[in-house]
Amino acid sequence: MLSDSLSERLDQAKGVFVTGTDTGCGKTEVSLGLIARLRGFGRRVAGMKPVASGSEPTPAGLHNADALRLQQASSLPLAYSLINPYAFAPPIAPHLAARRAGEEIQAERILGAFDRLSSAVDFVLVEGVGGWRVPLGENWDVADLARQLGLPVILVVGLRLGCLNHAILSAESILASGAWLAGWVGNRIDPEMAEAELNLATLEQRLPAPCLGVIPWMIEASTSSVAAALNWPAPR
Repeated sequence: MLSDSLSERLDQAKGVFVTGTDTGCGKTEVSLGLIARLRGFGRRVAGMKPVASGSEPTPAGLHNADALRLQQASSLPLAYSLINPYAFAPPIAPHLAARRAGEEIQAERILGAFDRLSSAVDFVLVEGVGGWRVPLGENWDVADLARQLGLPVILVVGLRLGCLNHAILSAESILASGAWLAGWVGNRIDPEMAEAELNLATLEQRLPAPCLGVIPWMIEASTSSVAAALNWPAPR
């Protein structure tokens, strides 16, 4: 159970920033689960993926599959350009994809889109790209973006060999940046992981934030199952 003070702080937040221990840890599935859970409480929610690599051409421009899922899960029909201000074709690090496209990822454009989303809904769930310290340009990264947005951070831990080191280092970096690490979510992405329960116990002991849920292994992720596994406070 979450403490009353934590529940109150999360309930009052205008959004959260979802980051992960690395690429492929399940940020999008957790983000969709959080959107579903919050919508179930009657809150108007928008999903946002400010920067996305690995996008496909459409008649309306480059669109990213994860960003489209966040758009479709949102409470209101919202312009794709607000959900995903920067979409790049190659599935590579975003600063390299931007360089290849002759663009520069600028915080002002992202913050402007976030403000417009915030004015339309009660809560904005922002999914980061890659892990916490993925570069977005020569002099800034995902951590800088989260700090400028001023949102509490949720860390998604992909449960597989090596996750203890990745999770502890990520948590230390989040705290060192001055951001509020509101909690973490374990995601069982390796059904064959040895000593999974002992690894979870170690994470609960070592991470300086509460566990907000553990997502079971699923061959095909179900948003309703993810939402049911999350521990998120109902609005007061």
